[in-house]
Amino acid sequence: MKILILGGTAEARQLANRLVGMGHDVITSLAGRTQDPILPAGGLRMGKFGGIPGLAAYLSVANIGRLVDATHPYAGQISINAVAAAQAAGVALVRYMRPAWEQQIGDDWLTVETAAEAAAALPPNADVLLTTGHTGLEHFLGRNDCQFVVRTIEAPAMELPRHARLLQTRPPYTLIDEMALMEREGITHLVTKNSGGGQTAAKLEAARKLGVKVFMIARPAYGPAHEVDSVEAAIEALGLDA
Repeated sequence: MKILILGGTAEARQLANRLVGMGHDVITSLAGRTQDPILPAGGLRMGKFGGIPGLAAYLSVANIGRLVDATHPYAGQISINAVAAAQAAGVALVRYMRPAWEQQIGDDWLTVETAAEAAAALPPNADVLLTTGHTGLEHFLGRNDCQFVVRTIEAPAMELPRHARLLQTRPPYTLIDEMALMEREGITHLVTKNSGGGQTAAKLEAARKLGVKVFMIARPAYGPAHEVDSVEAAIEALGLDA
């Protein structure tokens, strides 16, 4: 079976490695936003497709038998495009997405729909750990009455103002490290997306233990697809033998 995985996540790599080990012809597509990404087994395609028509054409020309959307839960447009392109090309689509985080006893969460809403809701003089990536960063940095620690894997294209400091690191993060960071920086608010997964979940436990308020940006709507949350479930949904 020839399979295209829209990747960029640890889950996508794990699935590609398993499928290649099973003898399938796997191509993983990466958007190319991350420098020196950890690469999966199998073939690799870098860059954008050119919207729904481009992705649909690629599926047909490359003779793809299955499409897996294993992108980040906030990859946005590519997940929307995958639904339409798969329908246009007549290719079965499976969405492999890690489960969302759920609020626990002791958590102080405010769930918002957008980065702009989160930025507007911050109180004056907040000391904020910002872990939302590059998208929507301008909404927060416009709040010059707050202080920000901006944690990203790749440095943002924009220059940070004086009330923001860049912390460029790559997960996973431990609870001890997250608590130490929040205490050292005097963090009062954590702003994050509900990415799910274990690599960055420690920040939520650290916030719970330290009484830090969490602004949680909800996941977007992706469109209809057969959605799974594990490698085994993805293989089963693809109609492949484990």
